[in-house]
Amino acid sequence: MTLLLTVGKAFLCGGAICLVGQILIDRTALTPGKVLVLFVVCGVALGAVGLYGPFARFAGEGAAVPITGFGYALVKGTKEAIDARGAWVCPGLIDVHIHGCRGADVSDGSSAGLRAIARTLLESGVTA
Repeated sequence: MTLLLTVGKAFLCGGAICLVGQILIDRTALTPGKVLVLFVVCGVALGAVGLYGPFARFAGEGAAVPITGFGYALVKGTKEAIDARGAWVCPGLIDVHIHGCRGADVSDGSSAGLRAIARTLLESGVTA
């Protein structure tokens, strides 16, 4: 019975997170890439204020598999790696790659959007 309960909680919690993502994609103008970033940021924010940890303990792998779990892992790892002596620690969310800028997203597949991204990168420079 314990295994069934563990698997059931993981399935329902992970499924609920995925359902929210699918609803955002289907019912809003958000692209999958933007929903992905939103979920990572939510995982970071909820982890930073101490809310994702209890949820992760309850949901088990249902909280670890969705992309929000990645955001939570960033915060958890940072907190464990740095002795903050009671201060708040949150990763800076600096990424070594981008999926878009200036309102354009590569997931859209728009050639005009790709040109806007390329123009911005030429104007601001790239370090990778």
